[in-house]
Amino acid sequence: MKIVFFSLFPNLILPYFQDSILKKALDKNLFEIEVVNFRDYAKNRHKKVDTELVGGGAGMIIDNNALRYALESYKNKFPQARTIFLTPVAKKYNQKDAIRLANEKVLFLVCGRYEGFDERLIEDFADEVLSIGDYVLTGGELGALVIVDSVLRNVKGVLGNSESLEGESFGNNLLEAPNFSKKGEVPSILKSGNHKKIDEWKNIASLLKTKFHRPDLI
Repeated sequence: MKIVFFSLFPNLILPYFQDSILKKALDKNLFEIEVVNFRDYAKNRHKKVDTELVGGGAGMIIDNNALRYALESYKNKFPQARTIFLTPVAKKYNQKDAIRLANEKVLFLVCGRYEGFDERLIEDFADEVLSIGDYVLTGGELGALVIVDSVLRNVKGVLGNSESLEGESFGNNLLEAPNFSKKGEVPSILKSGNHKKIDEWKNIASLLKTKFHRPDLI
């Protein structure tokens, strides 16, 4: 899988892949990343990429030029890429999306800034628009990293043990059952060795936990 971030701040993205599981997977060539600073595609003298809103309003938006040139250039290189714009004005991202996107060969993650994008960019280039939650950030880089992290862990080989994906939260619209270390007192059923009974306990605990923390999932 190849992932291309379109951002005005590459240094917010690159350090995330310098440690831990994703660094090991990157070193094994299980995925590839590239960060495109679309300011480099601005054709005006001062490399300006923002513009005032038509019709008035506070703040600036990403204009309809530099990012357009960047996306056109990379769409020509990777016509099969799925292009995702990160914006609060979008469908809320979830685990099913992560599993679905893990099957893509090339992902473009377009990170917004200021008051967002010129809408024509979304209309012309977006295969989908996604939001990671009901709140507003200063930019789309964190949202893009959240999506990429959750997608990559579903790519074969990225996690050292594929069984780690089994029984996770949201996989069946339930939160994961509580987990315990071996030391100290824990529910006795977990030490019984009876895997059928353990699974039954975990299913009940998962349902109760979901009802308490996320009744909207039931």
